[in-house]
Amino acid sequence: MTHIMLIEDDAGTAHEITLELAANGYAVTHHALLADGFLAAQGDGVDLLIVDRQLPDGEGLDLIARLRAGGRRTPALVLSALGSLDDRVRGLRAGGDDYLPKPFALVELIARVEALLRRPNETRDTRLIVGPLDLDLLAGTATRSGRALDLLPRELKLLDYLVRRPDRIVTRSMLLRDVWGYNFEPNSNVVDVHMGRLRRKVDGEGEPQLIRNVRGQGYVFDVPL
Repeated sequence: MTHIMLIEDDAGTAHEITLELAANGYAVTHHALLADGFLAAQGDGVDLLIVDRQLPDGEGLDLIARLRAGGRRTPALVLSALGSLDDRVRGLRAGGDDYLPKPFALVELIARVEALLRRPNETRDTRLIVGPLDLDLLAGTATRSGRALDLLPRELKLLDYLVRRPDRIVTRSMLLRDVWGYNFEPNSNVVDVHMGRLRRKVDGEGEPQLIRNVRGQGYVFDVPL
């Protein structure tokens, strides 16, 4: 499921946009503050950003510019009551992919979202080498110290997700949302079952542990020293 992150401080506007996006089949995460949105937007599970300009703790365009400076190319739709030509040009030059002045019709918002999502994805690393691990995402293969890992597609995606977030706790909710595409938590242990199989394949007997279970929180990929 496509994941859209909305950064909008007006509760009424955010509620309307969230409902409309959900009705069109999108998973939506909402943040009201620039700081919270910036932190969350650095993950790889976000397919599109919708960012208001005038936020309580800063300018939404600064968030986009910081993400671009850090190499994040996630498409961004800017929303703003500032709708002059100069404002729209500034929004695009800051790294926004589209600019929608307020007030707007929700049907136009959805049309712009669809257009942005149809654009070709930016180039993303498809070969990852971290310590003894070598992941070739195009070939769908992985090795550890030359030992082939017989990974199922979901397991390879899980390992890719962990490797891109070294030394950070990855929660079960994050994995369900970004790997499985769920915007809810099913009453099952699907994450733990898959992670258990992945850990047994990656961390062989006598090898240093790369994937660690953090009780009650999630999992961590420990970068080899």
